[in-house]
Amino acid sequence: MSEITDKIFGAVDARIRELGYETVDVEKRSEYGEVHITIYVDKVPGGMSLDDCERVHYEVEPILDELDPTGGKPYVLEVSSPGLDRPLKTQRDFERNYGKEIEVKLYAPIKGKKTYEGVLEERTEGYVSLSCGGEEVKIENTRIAAVKPLVRFD
Repeated sequence: MSEITDKIFGAVDARIRELGYETVDVEKRSEYGEVHITIYVDKVPGGMSLDDCERVHYEVEPILDELDPTGGKPYVLEVSSPGLDRPLKTQRDFERNYGKEIEVKLYAPIKGKKTYEGVLEERTEGYVSLSCGGEEVKIENTRIAAVKPLVRFD
């Protein structure tokens, strides 16, 4: 996250948690000359509904107006669910996904592979461990670009 998205996260996270949700991420981007601030929120278990997103939007909008994250410039506030393939970022995210299939994307290949798929066994401060076809693979966290749940559509 950038300095401004860290400030936004810090300003809205407590209120979002009070409402019974989890702040997953904050993104700020420019689109067609407009500033867009997207706050990704989740509800565990069950996921987010449109009504949940609307509720969070109306609760955090006054907080952001007071924070003035764009220095007086107008902005578009979006509140969104992170989706099925939400990246695993926090230790809590990883712990909720122990025993589930994940996809690990690397910055650079290891043994000729830049993507690994397997069952998440463990995540520590140093590495992520997964079972790939019965073989344990440990990947250092510094080599990992992204970790996401593996979503299969049958």
